Amino acid sequence: MTMREKLELLEQRRAESELGGGAARVAAQHQKGKLSARERLDLLLDPGSFVETDRFVVHRSHDFGLEEQRIYGDGVVTGHGRIDGRLVYVFSQDFTVFGGSLSEAFAEKICKVMDLAVRNGAPVIGLNDSGGARIQEGVVSLGGYAEIFLRNTLASGVVPQISAILGPCAGGAVYSPAITDFIYMVRQTSYMFVTGPNVVKTVTHEDVTMEALGGADTHASTSGVAHFAFDGEPACLQAIRDLFRFIPSNNLADPPRGSGRDPRDRRDESLLDVVPDNANKPYDMHEVIRRIVDDGEFYEIHRDYAGNILCGFGHLGGYSVGIVANQPAVLAGVLDINASLKAARFIRFCDAFNIPIVTLEDVPGFLPGVAQEHGGIIKHGAKLLYAYCEATVPKLTVITRKAYGGAYDVMSSKHIRGDFNVAWPTAEIAVMGPKGAVEILFRKEIVESADPGAATDQKINEYREKFAHPYIAAGRGYLDDIIDPRDTRPRLIEALDTLQGKRDRNPPRKHGNLPL
Repeated sequence: MTMREKLELLEQRRAESELGGGAARVAAQHQKGKLSARERLDLLLDPGSFVETDRFVVHRSHDFGLEEQRIYGDGVVTGHGRIDGRLVYVFSQDFTVFGGSLSEAFAEKICKVMDLAVRNGAPVIGLNDSGGARIQEGVVSLGGYAEIFLRNTLASGVVPQISAILGPCAGGAVYSPAITDFIYMVRQTSYMFVTGPNVVKTVTHEDVTMEALGGADTHASTSGVAHFAFDGEPACLQAIRDLFRFIPSNNLADPPRGSGRDPRDRRDESLLDVVPDNANKPYDMHEVIRRIVDDGEFYEIHRDYAGNILCGFGHLGGYSVGIVANQPAVLAGVLDINASLKAARFIRFCDAFNIPIVTLEDVPGFLPGVAQEHGGIIKHGAKLLYAYCEATVPKLTVITRKAYGGAYDVMSSKHIRGDFNVAWPTAEIAVMGPKGAVEILFRKEIVESADPGAATDQKINEYREKFAHPYIAAGRGYLDDIIDPRDTRPRLIEALDTLQGKRDRNPPRKHGNLPL
């Protein structure tokens, strides 16, 4: 054969490799409201930037008639591309080929791009749409999953790992996304579970649909497994692109800078009216966040889960920051099991990838109750404390109102290496709220008084005047300053400027023992 004939054969095989499972199966994929593996990559990556690897890989199985069905790519499209010009490694599972089931060759393709990502300091994005292990390959397929799990674990904290669930993800397959940093799901077309509805019905006699058991809203709001839920794949893939405006490519790189268009010295008059005069009245902490970040833009993580704490990314004076904020509008902003887990994981991501942490604090304490205690609030609350203590990135804290009890300590206080700790004049920093404190300190006096109600109110007012303010903490140096709320943005940006050269490290060790 001449060179031209060989090139013609190459082009034929290239074209064949792009057909996936064929036009009929691609059409069936579209009828389910799902895109093909390659269409997804077209939306995710910068136009024309995708470079495919291993397009000619086929499986090596000879059992159950598989030797008659060898399809180029073997059910997963792998390679690298760009998002806003930045290198990312990708794999996109193709449900049109053997139901996207994982074979030995399929797993090797994924492992190759993961190894390249770690070696070259670039994020990994996995688009999951798979029927699970390829049963015909038996333990070889299971071994392939384990190879991927190992790489997920070793890459954790080294390069960002993002998972999009765009179809089924069941059984052992769910553990790869679970190890990654952020999980994106699509309503009605994606689901995750260890065992499906049929097995659940057999074992526990519970009737449940796939959507209710492991759909996007279930995992985004109830289990907390997923960080995002979207109505369609285009919105999901665009959100992944948007994430890269805030996070670096690896653990040795700095986060990307924002546009810097929003004036660094901008003050906001409306911040004077955000916190109600009545200390028991709720307000929306989103309003504070939007008023201080660049262009009012807050990329919220886990929006529908543990709403009593807010986590997400923003820019301040162009600096990328992770924001953790108590939310007084939900459960008065208390810390409970779910909120502790949500914030702890987010903080550890920020610390791993050099993203400063800004904490906005209004917390009355930890949620009391039998369910919380039996559920392990001590252990789970300790995870949040551990995450804050362990973090060596710049840590900035603004107390807007309540900072009571152990929750004051936990929320990035000066005592656990907070770098910049300030409070608004509305801050109340004490062991507990005025009512609880009075009922303990003056119980006998109140009971013996002629008018217990009036006596309680009097003692509460006295306690409030003496303790429910930020000046004792400031007098001890536990706060660096008490600031005008309107100056919050410029003061935070100024602090970030000074902390760019921060040097802090933990004692040498293999790793700590996080209270799991």
